[in-house]
Amino acid sequence: MRFPLGIVDIVFAPLPLAEAAAEAKRLGFAHIDVSTEVDDELALPIGDRMSFPSPRPNRSCPAPPEGAGMWEKAVAAYRRSSGTRLEPWGGSIVNTVDKVRAMLAEVPGLRLLVDTGHVAGWGEDPVELLPWADHVQLRQASTGVVQAPSPTEGDVDFAAVFRRLSELDYRGRLSIEYFDLPEHGWPLADPLGHALALRDAVVPLLERAA
Repeated sequence: MRFPLGIVDIVFAPLPLAEAAAEAKRLGFAHIDVSTEVDDELALPIGDRMSFPSPRPNRSCPAPPEGAGMWEKAVAAYRRSSGTRLEPWGGSIVNTVDKVRAMLAEVPGLRLLVDTGHVAGWGEDPVELLPWADHVQLRQASTGVVQAPSPTEGDVDFAAVFRRLSELDYRGRLSIEYFDLPEHGWPLADPLGHALALRDAVVPLLERAA
């Protein structure tokens, strides 16, 4: 497959990471993205590491939430952390394509983790941000809904995503992410079921994009 498909550890929460990695391998995923400090001796490769709450070199980091002075603080932090990948999301300081582009202009060399669910959730097309992506996380969504009920009930055109990645000769990570985070307003009863349903929907598209 041109784009090996991974999964994010939060899909398996609250399983310990080693068990989640073993289950991801059993299910056929190529790597697992992790949000904790772990040894690399897992059942399959670590696809990406997340850092919270501040940027760290060679990690992916969600953009900070909107707030007074936060833009300037974020610019300074990203300039200090070479190699950091910024993840835009709907409640953050970069919650439109135009704001993301403005941040990229402020921080030369900054790259993106593009989460299709977050971009579709704020009402735009994730394809617009793919030229700056080093990591893409897949989730079906629609305006105001960051986790759609099924792979066919949302605004993300995954065929268009994979075509654009192919055009860009994309060499970064590609992973599926769903999560049960009611404390953030994102409850979901069965993240793994949603992830597997999306996997089954996108694998034929990935094969055609190869």
